[in-house]
Amino acid sequence: MINGWAALYIFILAGFVGYEVISRVPVILHTPLMSGSNFVHGIVVVGAMVALGAATTTPERIIGFLAVLLGTANAVGGYAVTERMLEMFKSSGDKDAKKADGETGKAGGDAS
Repeated sequence: MINGWAALYIFILAGFVGYEVISRVPVILHTPLMSGSNFVHGIVVVGAMVALGAATTTPERIIGFLAVLLGTANAVGGYAVTERMLEMFKSSGDKDAKKADGETGKAGGDAS
């Protein structure tokens, strides 16, 4: 198992590397990367649930619960942001059809 100082070092190093990588991404790639990171956040939530299930002490349970809560909020927020970004790339005809489907309650835009 990794001791506390090594874990802290790896965490800080991962933060710096992540910042450098994300800051160099071209604007055109942000939407595909958001989709990929949402997938990773889902895996993080599963890992947090496993860690919470293995927790034996109260502090471990609190940290595990916070990990599940924050990981879930991060994944849901990522999907919401991705949806908003994808809306920007749709043509006005697609947006009008979606509004009409929402008002009539029919999916797919068919009139059957």
